[in-house]
Amino acid sequence: MSFTDVLTITGGVIVVFYLLKLLWTCWYGLQEYFVSEIWKVDLRRYGQWAVVTGATSGIGKAYASELARRGLDVVLISRCGDKLQKVAKEIEDQYGQKTCTIQADFTDGHSIYPTIAKELQSLDIGILVNNVGMTYSDHFAYFLEIPDADQMTRMVLPGMVERGTGLIINISSQVGIHPQPLLSLYCASKIFVTYFSQCLHAEYKSKGITVQCVAPFMVSTNMTKNMKVNCLVKSTSGYVREALNTVGYSSYTSGCLSHALQVRDGRHSTQSHCQLLQYLCNISSSFLLSYRAWFSLYSCQIRSVCRPFSLKSYKTLQK
Repeated sequence: MSFTDVLTITGGVIVVFYLLKLLWTCWYGLQEYFVSEIWKVDLRRYGQWAVVTGATSGIGKAYASELARRGLDVVLISRCGDKLQKVAKEIEDQYGQKTCTIQADFTDGHSIYPTIAKELQSLDIGILVNNVGMTYSDHFAYFLEIPDADQMTRMVLPGMVERGTGLIINISSQVGIHPQPLLSLYCASKIFVTYFSQCLHAEYKSKGITVQCVAPFMVSTNMTKNMKVNCLVKSTSGYVREALNTVGYSSYTSGCLSHALQVRDGRHSTQSHCQLLQYLCNISSSFLLSYRAWFSLYSCQIRSVCRPFSLKSYKTLQK
């Protein structure tokens, strides 16, 4: 086998590999963002109660409302008592589900958790949405200017393990994909949420616990100054409806197709983000390699046939 034959076979194998990889990624995305619209997971199988932190506005409020719409009772945790009562009444009136409110400010640190644990003790908690989060100032800030914060997964996980079922949804952000100077703690905490979720899912999947990390781009909330909704910026209700559809289909998701198509980092490409441009470039390069190898082989064959003929013709003409 000649060197050109090896190049031809290698180029063909590379083309097939990237075509299969592209097809698999597209199929994965098709399942996550289209099939999930048709076959939705019944979230009530995890348990009757869902706990949502940061539940009085933005993505947290949308999650609380959507979970109630899908038949779950909801525990609302936030720092503003008046807003809690207002959201609870809205959910009860609109969806007829039970609600429980817990007023807690997560910036107070560990002191809030005994009170939360006491309130949750008697409830059959099947879903936890770790949504609470904030920007630490109205402007960019250096690390030493940032307050502390914490999370509450340990509180509800033992009960889920005991029952053998549960769903934990951790809200991360695409801001965590790359380092963001002057947003140091925010972007670092978001990539922590991503890795924490992936590790937790691997550890407890065999025990019936699903841990999903949701990493949105821009959603119109108070944190994003209520940006105008368009094809790239989602409303909270629209985003959460699509994100909840991905439960059971993906443990890491951008939440909706428009956000998935904006992902540019290769780290999460295996998690259904269709980086078509990169794949097409690789496929084009492979085709070029195959073509060059074929052309080289074809040229060699032509020369081996035509050269003797040309010499013979030239000698005949000389005579």
